[in-house]
Amino acid sequence: MIFSDVYDEGHDRVFVLHDTVEVRVPHQFYAKLSKRYSDEEIVSMQEPKILRNHYTGRELVYVTRESGIPLVGHTAFGLIDRGTNLIQVRPVSGCNLNCIFCSVDEGHSKTRKTDYIVDTDYLVEEFAKLAALKGNDVEAHVDGQGEPFIYPYMIELLQKLRKVPNVKTISAQSNGMLLNEDNITAMTGLIDRVNLSISSLDERTAWMLAGTKKYSVGHVKDVAVKLLEHGIDVLLAPVWVPGFNDAEIPKIIEFGLSIGAGRRYPAFGVQNYVRYQFGKKVKGKPMRFDQFFEKLAVLEQQYGVKLKLAPADFGIHRAPALKKAFKKGDRLKLDLVAPGRVHGEMLAVARDRVIGVLTDRPVGSRVSAAITRTTDNVYVAVTSTA
Repeated sequence: MIFSDVYDEGHDRVFVLHDTVEVRVPHQFYAKLSKRYSDEEIVSMQEPKILRNHYTGRELVYVTRESGIPLVGHTAFGLIDRGTNLIQVRPVSGCNLNCIFCSVDEGHSKTRKTDYIVDTDYLVEEFAKLAALKGNDVEAHVDGQGEPFIYPYMIELLQKLRKVPNVKTISAQSNGMLLNEDNITAMTGLIDRVNLSISSLDERTAWMLAGTKKYSVGHVKDVAVKLLEHGIDVLLAPVWVPGFNDAEIPKIIEFGLSIGAGRRYPAFGVQNYVRYQFGKKVKGKPMRFDQFFEKLAVLEQQYGVKLKLAPADFGIHRAPALKKAFKKGDRLKLDLVAPGRVHGEMLAVARDRVIGVLTDRPVGSRVSAAITRTTDNVYVAVTSTA
């Protein structure tokens, strides 16, 4: 076991694994345990200890088969089936950036209280079961609420996904900051496309949008080139935030064309900034979608590229979906098994699904709740006192 860092903070001895997982052991227990065990033994076997996401500082729940937490039912981790041949694979939550437009309020968050990391074998085994329903042209799309490449076992995950018989395509989202020559080389032959989030080529504008000066436009541009050099296709995916990066969208298109992005798939996936309930709110008025598509049409004509995309452009089509376990209005007695992603939410398990329950009751409580959301096998329940 190799630690990325070891340090003391407050009342804890902190061990950082793979730059992502913090294992915190209280000093009073570490002092006793260190007399009998090595640091590796203390981290892997001994209690008490606390897991945190090193990037966000939030509590980290390690989701394994033994945890009893299913991988279908929540948007923060696991698997999402929207009734197509594309399956969203979410191995981790949390982000290394602090984008001002983030739809899930990642980075310095006011709403998020918990992060999750999923055991690789568990994730792939459950993915393979779901993929078997879909036919022989499944796309495994590795994304998440945050930056997927903070997942410390990404190469192992891609290797195992590639071995699933039904998988034709593997793609992933990334802001590019954690990609480099080494992991790009390791991904060669495993992944087909990276959707690279880059919303400005101007350094100062990029810092403002990313919410940190740690963001490097030069690095992300280099990553785009290196991915293409290694045979991994690139889709540039800027978020168009009116009043902030209007002049940057044409520059990003010109950059993408200059490096040959979009060799097998669309080169650009321009997204319109939308205010979401639990997302970050940017000052100013968002662009209406009719205005957004009008602007895309102008850019399409100017540059001769397709910007108004449809699922068919990626080979995505309807496919058999996982059967729903609940319907709206179902009332259940639920045991709370883990903290939820946002404040005022806890996780419960029923019928091989994980359910986000809106409650402030602690883990171990039993609550009566009614299902209020079932879309795409993602479940939310509300208690009578929520």
